[in-house]
Amino acid sequence: MSDGASLSGHDHYDKRLIVRVLAETKTIAVLGASANPARPSYFVVKYLLDKGYEVWPVNPGQAGKPICGAMTYGKLADLPATPDMIDIFRAPDAVPGIATEILAMEKLPKFVWMQLGVRDDESAARLEDAGITVIMDRCPKIEYARLSGEIGWNGVNSRVLSSRRPVAGHKVQSLGIRRE
Repeated sequence: MSDGASLSGHDHYDKRLIVRVLAETKTIAVLGASANPARPSYFVVKYLLDKGYEVWPVNPGQAGKPICGAMTYGKLADLPATPDMIDIFRAPDAVPGIATEILAMEKLPKFVWMQLGVRDDESAARLEDAGITVIMDRCPKIEYARLSGEIGWNGVNSRVLSSRRPVAGHKVQSLGIRRE
């Protein structure tokens, strides 16, 4: 559990780790993506697309249909390539099976991110043993917004203070995230 995760098992992540993961990620598979605009997974897909990531929604009930304009796939094996990150928007009891599916992939992703409320330490250990960086119980949309300063626009204390002017990211609406 190196690279920013605490010895107590993913209870805290160093800011540098989160920044590195978000900066090195170009493609994201969102497992459990919803076509319902009222669902958090829909909004996360939309947000990540707006920030310039290539997002592949994964939902067997929506396979072949677009979510936020991105084609949806039925399962990880159907993806056009190995994503840099797999974002798990599923219940914690589904994670062991998902970890097995990930480990069966021909080429492994660099990162597995489990959404808020999703944590499975045994699966995380299996994935990390295979060389995959794991983040649990966090949301990449929230972390991106916090680290780029967007959350601060709404009066929320993001614990990120800077006198530097924001730098435009890879999309007009994006401020981007600075690597230190």
